Amino acid sequence: MKFGVCGGPEIARIARQAGYDYFEWSVGGLLHPREEERVFEEALAQVHAVGLPCPAVNVFLPADLKVTGPDANLEALRAYVTTAFRRAGQAGVEIIVFGSGGARRIPDGFDRAAAMRQLVEFGKMAAPLAGQWGVTLVVEPLNVTETNVLNTVEEAAGLVRAVDHPNFMLLVDGYHWAKDHDTLAGIRKNAGLVRHAHIATVEGRRPPRPEDDCAEFLKALVQSGYTGRISIEGRIDAPEEELPVALETMRRLVAA
Repeated sequence: MKFGVCGGPEIARIARQAGYDYFEWSVGGLLHPREEERVFEEALAQVHAVGLPCPAVNVFLPADLKVTGPDANLEALRAYVTTAFRRAGQAGVEIIVFGSGGARRIPDGFDRAAAMRQLVEFGKMAAPLAGQWGVTLVVEPLNVTETNVLNTVEEAAGLVRAVDHPNFMLLVDGYHWAKDHDTLAGIRKNAGLVRHAHIATVEGRRPPRPEDDCAEFLKALVQSGYTGRISIEGRIDAPEEELPVALETMRRLVAA
């Protein structure tokens, strides 16, 4: 398993010194799909200067670019994701995280079945474009306080199966999973779809520490056969102190 941390170049420099394998920036921070090429090139130069790979990025869609509801515009989405995937390919990014709770939130009163069809349509549009650049889009289940759709591993896996494309897969996030009391069975049942993972404590959404219990989530991942990347996604107040402890904690729990 490879260990990374979510954040920009500043935290990535500390992560490199601590022994992490990679960092995970955001789509807006690195790819800038709505900005001119020069802005993207400047951000990419920052990644190269850090000396730590950035194979994954998160926060795919801005909240105003709707996937569900009456304001969803598939052609506007197509234009945005086409630029994002092209730049991801140029930057060596392999994974883009589709959390984007605001963009996928189903508007009040809107038919849920119709919204799910829109999500499938979006996935079927985006996945082949991602594949052209060697990128995999991974669906992230988010807890119910952040969005009202795709909240469980099982529900997100259902979308992945409906889209049915090798470049549209699943992410599991230990924070969201534990916060909503999602199931171990959901991870084990859908293990073959998982291509990326996030982790943080439920209490305070912090990096793993010896006194915190992230063991159940990591045990489920390991027992499911997952050997890919896992990124800390949470609040890091003192990275010089917290990141080495978190890395040692995760390595120990995985080994156990």
